[in-house]
Amino acid sequence: MSYRIALNFEDGITRFIECRTGETVADASYRVGINIPLDCRDGACGTCKGFCESGEYDNGSYIDDAMTEEEAKEGYVLACQMRPKSDCVVRISATSNVCKTGISTFKGQISEINHLSETTTSFSLTLESEPPLTFLPGQYVNIVVPDKGGEKRSYSFSSSPHAPVVSFLIRNTPAGLLPTFIRERASVGAPLEFSGPLGSFYLREIRRPLLFLAGGTGLAPFLAMLDTISHTGSKYPIHLIYGVTNDPDLVLVEQLQRLVHRIPNFTFSCCVADERAIYPNKGYVTRYIEAPHMHDGDVDVYLCGPPAMVDAVRNHMDEQGMSSANFYFEKFANSGVVTAIGAVVS
Repeated sequence: MSYRIALNFEDGITRFIECRTGETVADASYRVGINIPLDCRDGACGTCKGFCESGEYDNGSYIDDAMTEEEAKEGYVLACQMRPKSDCVVRISATSNVCKTGISTFKGQISEINHLSETTTSFSLTLESEPPLTFLPGQYVNIVVPDKGGEKRSYSFSSSPHAPVVSFLIRNTPAGLLPTFIRERASVGAPLEFSGPLGSFYLREIRRPLLFLAGGTGLAPFLAMLDTISHTGSKYPIHLIYGVTNDPDLVLVEQLQRLVHRIPNFTFSCCVADERAIYPNKGYVTRYIEAPHMHDGDVDVYLCGPPAMVDAVRNHMDEQGMSSANFYFEKFANSGVVTAIGAVVS
């Protein structure tokens, strides 16, 4: 038996390895050429200390100079001692370059293009079989824009790792490099290449209620998260507030309604900022964050959208004294550039 281990490096790159039963994360990494920094293999130096975001494992033996019992209880691990008992996500305290690994590149062909509205388009890719793609729901990739000298733009998966194809949701901006290609030159069967997966904005192990806040095409990573949850289940309530600027920006509401039926404790609401909108719920996302959604602070908040929206939500929650156990956010520009990823973790 083996377990899938996601190694998240400090520079945002994620690599997946297979760890055999009884094998340490360090040994499994070295077996595939990923050199996690080590000064010992005995749990004595602490050089390989990381943090396990999710999963079950045996922490092995170590001394206090390497890792204290308090740190171990919080989730810190030593790669040279950690033996997984399930799939795990582990933060590595080093860059991918230091660990002598790098980003993976994938090639595929466009299998579908859907113009969802005058402002929003989705497209899907069928990938070549090698290397196999694995990612954490919520992560993004850098897509190479054809015929633009290797220019890349960043987009989150709107599909989950369970899906047979990979999908993306983009805003149809007039000058955007990738939107222009999809709108004017792309066709089914056209080749496309991307590198990744990247980013620390991804679904963690669900240990409490969740509040998802999406702005515009920032809905994409939440679609990936929710589809994953529809397969794995959750005993905690999940609420999504999806806000857009104008009526045409409001897309894939039917998909969210289908997810309501697949995830028994999932609810959502939508809103349109334009006060002249046809959609009945007008205003910004902040207008629709209610006290019950915060569960007296025992909630994990995920926020993804344009920089102004992300900053406005964070300021609103601070001003209203809305606290959360953990707060994860990602900002993106309409040009397809991720501008900030962060977390305020309890």
